[in-house]
Amino acid sequence: MWRPVQRLDRRLMKRSFRARSPALDQPLVAITRAANYSRLWLLIAAALVVFGGRKGQRAAERGLIAIAIAAAVANGPAKLLVRRRRPFSRSRPALIRMPRSTSFPSGHTAAAFAFATCACTELPVLAPALVPLAGAVAYSRVHTGVHYPSDVAAGAGVGIVSGLLAVRLPWRLHPRQRTVARRERRGSSQITTSTQSRARARPSPPRARP
Repeated sequence: MWRPVQRLDRRLMKRSFRARSPALDQPLVAITRAANYSRLWLLIAAALVVFGGRKGQRAAERGLIAIAIAAAVANGPAKLLVRRRRPFSRSRPALIRMPRSTSFPSGHTAAAFAFATCACTELPVLAPALVPLAGAVAYSRVHTGVHYPSDVAAGAGVGIVSGLLAVRLPWRLHPRQRTVARRERRGSSQITTSTQSRARARPSPPRARP
């Protein structure tokens, strides 16, 4: 099963290398460098917190949680289990410095799709911007020569699952919402207590004499 995947990887990488040109190389190198250490997604999360209101803050927080989950999986057990070597081509060298970590899966792609999946689920209006951006980050890893296409596909899968998992996590209440909920609980408990006390204090009706 692994050999057909490797053959397909080589074919797709050759096509990607043929598409190299200064007009395409420069923006893709810039995108892949911006995604280092998830800086691109941290910047977008900060913008959502500042300009996106309560929904934007929720999308940003959940998106960062999704990145943490994806990074823990992709850069931890997945890379340790597979231990795939990075692509190497003398005729088509990598456009950026080759990372020292193993190749499978792509951590950049996992983080990109984790944030995009989670943030777009919370705030669907972000999808037209974040989904193509995540795809551009994923393709840039192949185009620059530091990942095989199957590394990127696996990273996208890890990211999507991480994003969906982060969406399903219990949401903590905003401080104001916690205060309102606390007051409502106090009010309801006071009403219940006063009702019980009134019921106890209410005299029982006189019994009919035989």
